[in-house]
Amino acid sequence: MQTRKIPVTVVTGFLGSGKTTLMRHIMSNAQGLRLAVIVNEFGELGIDGEILKGCGIGCDDEAASADRNLYELANGCLCCTVQEEFYPVMEQLLERRDRIDHVLIETSGLALPKPLVQAFNWPSIKNAFTVDAVITVVDGPAAASGQFASNPAAVDAQRKADPNLDHESPLHELFEDQLSSADLVIVNKTDLMDGNAFGHVEALIRPEIPPQVKIVPAQMGRLDLHALLGLQSASEETIHLRHDHHGAVDDEGHADHHHDAFDSVVVQASIESREQVIAALQSLVEHHTIYRVKGFAALPGAAMRLVVQGVGRRFDSYFDRRWFEGEAASRFVLIGEDLDQPALQAAFDAALASAPVQA
Repeated sequence: MQTRKIPVTVVTGFLGSGKTTLMRHIMSNAQGLRLAVIVNEFGELGIDGEILKGCGIGCDDEAASADRNLYELANGCLCCTVQEEFYPVMEQLLERRDRIDHVLIETSGLALPKPLVQAFNWPSIKNAFTVDAVITVVDGPAAASGQFASNPAAVDAQRKADPNLDHESPLHELFEDQLSSADLVIVNKTDLMDGNAFGHVEALIRPEIPPQVKIVPAQMGRLDLHALLGLQSASEETIHLRHDHHGAVDDEGHADHHHDAFDSVVVQASIESREQVIAALQSLVEHHTIYRVKGFAALPGAAMRLVVQGVGRRFDSYFDRRWFEGEAASRFVLIGEDLDQPALQAAFDAALASAPVQA
């Protein structure tokens, strides 16, 4: 009978920080480690789950999908639906514990990690699992720009100086709560920062985290797996000591945390080129309150699927795998505030029509 506790790594961080990229890095370099992956997304289209399916967890072909280790929770924020969404998946993992070495959980960009970690104290979960670490991923350039600063005057000044910054919101509280639960903080996208900017971000983060928590720089989430897994933090035992703004959990496992201000919509279209779709999406971001863009583009004559991701007006793209038969279609999830799907679809169509096909 197996008695060891299965370690669980919780990857959290704000929209666009690079959580999915970090997850892909871990899964692509697992070196035989048998991983189970839980992905919780804010939105009606499972983009993150689709991106992760080709990373060596038995999900990149239809024959393997029956025994896959990827669990997608797309019907609400995991921190708000611990009992309804999280517990049933953990029960399934318990039944397969002899085939699992480690569990990875990617929370949505709007999730609070504390209620999720507290759920690991429930008796049936506590006896079988332990939180190896909560890893909080920070978008370094965004943090350096003051996007999540708690000083409204500073945010306003930054916004006036750069129209691509976040719109006025209390998102700094969510950012601080994600930091306060961390056992490791990764400042991502350091290739887009200089040394002074990284030092500034370190100074912003340090007051929000316990003294023993390390802050490490990364590019595309590329870190040695020994720095990410096997930290043995047992976070569930001390999570109650971490400060939070609005992560209290009631008797039924619900957090006092709401996403009423956030919308997610899907837009679709026929795409002619990479340059065209990125220019069109940048136009949407410029004229609407959109925090995050994720999706896939089917390019003419291309057998591979183009992944497109954006934070503000910063976009990146890459080909990840071949399209399955009958699958190819361009679709994108937009996450933000006051988003109207028909209006955004019309704006997207118009932007595509006016965007240059080639740069």
